This record gives sequence, C-alpha cells and structure tokens, in this order.
Amino acid sequence: MSNEKYTYADAFDELQSIVSDIERGEITIDELSEKVKRATLLISVCKAKLTATEDEVNNILASLAADSSTSTPTEEE
Repeated sequence: MSNEKYTYADAFDELQSIVSDIERGEITIDELSEKVKRATLLISVCKAKLTATEDEVNNILASLAADSSTSTPTEEE
C-alpha cells in the first residue's frame, strides 16, 4: 500500500478476497507469495485501525468517567 489510505472496510474486503481465492485454489504457486505478503500488509492495516479505534473509544470513556466524577448531581429538597 504505497502511501494509499485504506479504510478498515476496504482493507478487510481485500483481505477476505485474498483468503477466498486461496481457499478456492484460484491462486497459483507463483502468485501465492505476493498474495501472502499483501495479506500480511492488510492485516497490519486492519490491526492498526482497530488499535487506534480502541484507544480513541477508551479516551472518550475515560473523559466521560472523569466528567461524571467531577460533577455531582444536585438534589432537590
């Protein structure tokens, strides 16, 4: 992926396509090495996007938790 920005969905779809082709035996031995290299790269892209999303969600949740612990609900008497 030479400086191309893939979405998670694009990378995952291409990865699924490669796996499907391998499972169906539609890839020759000559192509196999390149497809496996490409699949490895796509897995790295997906993993990085998942990790970044997890970190972002954790930061949002931590922010919400911090906000709720600093603000106390007012009670009506």
